Amino acid sequence: MSVGQDSAHGAPDGDDRRRPTVRPDLMGWDAPWEGLRVVVTGLGVSGFAAADTLVELGAQVVVVDGGTAEKQRRDAQTLEIVGVGEVLLGPEHTAALPTVAGEPAQLVVTSPGWRPDASIIVEASTAGIPVWSEVELAWRLGPRPGARTPEWLVLTGTNGKTTTVGLLESMLRADGRRAVACGNVGMPVLDAIRDPEGFDALAVELSSFQLHYTELLDPAASAVLNLAPDHVDWHGGFEDYRADKARIYENTRVACVYNVDDPVTEEMVADADVQEGCRAVGFTTGTPGLSMLGMVEDVLVDRAFLVERRHQALEIGQLADFGPVAPQHLVANALAAAALARAVGVSPDAVREGIRAYEPGQHRIQPVAKSQDVLWINDTKATNPHAAAASLLSFQDVVWIAGGLPKGVVYDDLVAQAASRLRHVILVGTDSSQLRSSLARHAPGVPVVGGRVGDDGGAPLSLLERRLAGADGAEAMRAAVETAADVAEPEQTVLLAPAAASMDQFDSYGDRGDAFIAAVAELMERRSAQGTSEPGHGPADPGPADMEPADTEPAEGEEQPLRRAEDR
Repeated sequence: MSVGQDSAHGAPDGDDRRRPTVRPDLMGWDAPWEGLRVVVTGLGVSGFAAADTLVELGAQVVVVDGGTAEKQRRDAQTLEIVGVGEVLLGPEHTAALPTVAGEPAQLVVTSPGWRPDASIIVEASTAGIPVWSEVELAWRLGPRPGARTPEWLVLTGTNGKTTTVGLLESMLRADGRRAVACGNVGMPVLDAIRDPEGFDALAVELSSFQLHYTELLDPAASAVLNLAPDHVDWHGGFEDYRADKARIYENTRVACVYNVDDPVTEEMVADADVQEGCRAVGFTTGTPGLSMLGMVEDVLVDRAFLVERRHQALEIGQLADFGPVAPQHLVANALAAAALARAVGVSPDAVREGIRAYEPGQHRIQPVAKSQDVLWINDTKATNPHAAAASLLSFQDVVWIAGGLPKGVVYDDLVAQAASRLRHVILVGTDSSQLRSSLARHAPGVPVVGGRVGDDGGAPLSLLERRLAGADGAEAMRAAVETAADVAEPEQTVLLAPAAASMDQFDSYGDRGDAFIAAVAELMERRSAQGTSEPGHGPADPGPADMEPADTEPAEGEEQPLRRAEDR
């Protein structure tokens, strides 16, 4: 069934919902789970929830994980106490699919981190054994008997998923509904569907990994926020990554939400097999057309979920509702969340209250300090060029701290897009030479420090460059913050938006963000102790000697970020 741009919204009168083609008998709590032989791969949050759920259902369960850390050993002991037959820890157990109670497994439930080419997954697939995500298991089970039946509102995208699902949860709660953000963030979706009381709605964040192992869902509304190359090595190519993301639209009942400014998401909707009456609904930070949500000056409006949508628009919020900073990508995320919420009848007032009540999590456009009229922002979660671009385009004059593991991406488009906003660039990471090369090609007028490697044929690395590229992440970040403090001028923003993964110098992107916060705090303490209160360096200050001067002026013409009315 194709998606209509403007068909009537609401679930169909009859039950035309599709059933899965693989093990269609395993649907509901009373299905034949008893004695089913299941291997669960991975002992993270989702794997633990899957094993615990399957034991409750009476299945025979074996858990496999390549790690042997203390937390995994504790979780293994807990699972064995509740009835898991065996927990196999260590890399030697990941080479082959284990038996369950001496017999071949009948089902594999995998954690999202396990690649399709992992030995156990390949062996199961070759043998015709179903491989499911924990999300597939949760959908098949449905709510616990006697609990509320929730609407599933599902979303994915390369960037912005966690922010959007948090905004959606806030809007649903503002409407008086019992709702929770779950899936790839917060509560595992299996824990949500096992809640004794149940929920009115689930705001479900799904990664491409989870969708890869999910045959079918039954969402009221679904969304793809954006699509850019990411995790291509895991999926085997961009087209496979795109196909896995597009799975989210399948079987949607009310609305498939797409990004007007990212045409590939609308193409995904057009290709989706949805239920009768499902509509395509767009969101944009520009002026919305029919069946879209968007912006009219400083006002967020809905032209999709109202009877007179051909001639009218409903106000659902204003830029001022976001607080002092309203980055363009945050507004876009709010509009996507609003589209999902409005698809199940959330009121315009609740959408606005949800925006006002939402508290962004750490590490995503997180203001850390403001000193000497310089704003310090932590966006360590911008781990790829697409996310970093959204962050950079939210500020006008930027001292950019970037770099790390590039994950096989290309930086040319990012640098070309942001060049006119860059005032200085400081590169951390053991090898950020690819980003440095892109800066030389597309922002030659911007001073850069860091990113050189010792064998590039140039001058020996300076002490500062060695600190920025060293394995000690905390020291690298201190060096970056000290350098940024030396070059930043009043009314500029020092922005950590790495456009790269963190594992070369840090345990995680969160660890990297914490190191930035700590280094900025140290800087503020030193300034306080020294009584420094004057504005920062003026234009005549040459900055550190390691900064290489610009040769040409950066390009102009980038789109301006959204601002509150009083800031214009």
